[in-house]
Amino acid sequence: MKRIATAVAAVMLLSACGGDPLAGSGNNEPAPTDTIVVGSANFPESRLLAEIYAEALSAKGVKVSKKLNIGNRELYYKGVQDGSIDLIPEYTGVLLKHINKDATEVGSDEVYAALKKALPQNLVVLDKSAAEDKDAVVVTKQIAAQYSLKSLDDLVPYCKDLAFGGPPEFQNRPDGLSGLKAKYNCEFKEFKSLDVGGPVTVAGLKDNTVQAANLFTTDYAIKANEFVVLEDPKNVFAAQNVLPLINEKKASQQVRDTLNAISRKIDTKTLLDLNQKLAGPDKPEPEKVAKEWLAGAGI
Repeated sequence: MKRIATAVAAVMLLSACGGDPLAGSGNNEPAPTDTIVVGSANFPESRLLAEIYAEALSAKGVKVSKKLNIGNRELYYKGVQDGSIDLIPEYTGVLLKHINKDATEVGSDEVYAALKKALPQNLVVLDKSAAEDKDAVVVTKQIAAQYSLKSLDDLVPYCKDLAFGGPPEFQNRPDGLSGLKAKYNCEFKEFKSLDVGGPVTVAGLKDNTVQAANLFTTDYAIKANEFVVLEDPKNVFAAQNVLPLINEKKASQQVRDTLNAISRKIDTKTLLDLNQKLAGPDKPEPEKVAKEWLAGAGI
C-alpha cells in the first residue's frame, strides 16, 4: 500500500505541474488556421507519438503547436471534435468503440474500415500502422501460477474473489469491465481506480492490492516485472493499430504524406523499443526520443 500511495502522490504532482491543456477559458477556441495543434492522451506512449508527429511536420515546414498530456479519450476527443485540437495519435479499436459502442468488428482491417465510416465528417484517420498496442488484463506471475491462468476464460471462476485495478474510465467503457461481464461473465470483487497504464497500476499488482489490472501490451513494465498478459479468445479487446486522427481541413497532401510515412515505419516492435527507452534509467523526455527515432528512420 505504501508503494501505491507514493505512486499516487507522484502522479498527482505531475498533474498539478502540467495542468490540463483543455481547462480554463479560451483553451477550447478553434486552432489557428495556419497551425496544426497536436494533442496527446495522458500516458507516455501517446505523448511520444504526438511528439513524433509534431517533430516530423515541423521539419517539413508545417507550423505546429502542442497540447500534450490532456487526459483520457472522453476528454481529448471533445477537443478534436470542436477543433481546438487538430491531430492526435489514436488506436483503431478503442476509438471505434468510443464512437460506436455497439461495434462488433475485431480484426485489424475490419476495424479500420468501420472506423473510417463511423467518424464525423470533419475528422479523418490516415493510414494505420502495423504497430498494435492493445488493452489487456494482466496478472503477476505468482497469481497466474496460483490460479493456473493463461486466458480470460481461466480467470472467470475467480473473478468474484479478486480486486481489479485500472483507470477510472475502464469501469464504463464497452471494452472495459462491461465487456468482460458481457463476454466472459466476469465480475470482480471490487474495482480500484488507479492510473492509465502507469506506476500506480504496476505498484498495485506488485503489492497484491489488486490481483488483475488493465495495462497496455506495449508497456515495458510487463516484461520488466514478468507480468502475464491473459489471452482474450472472445475479443473484448479489438485490434488497436496506431494511426493519426486529424481534422480534415488540416490534412493537406503534405501532412498526409508525412504522417503516412511515419505509419509505414512503426510496427509493434518499434513501440516496444521506444517504450523501453522512455522507461530507461535516465527517463528521457518524449521529445528527445522522438527526434532520435525520426533521425534513425530517415523521416
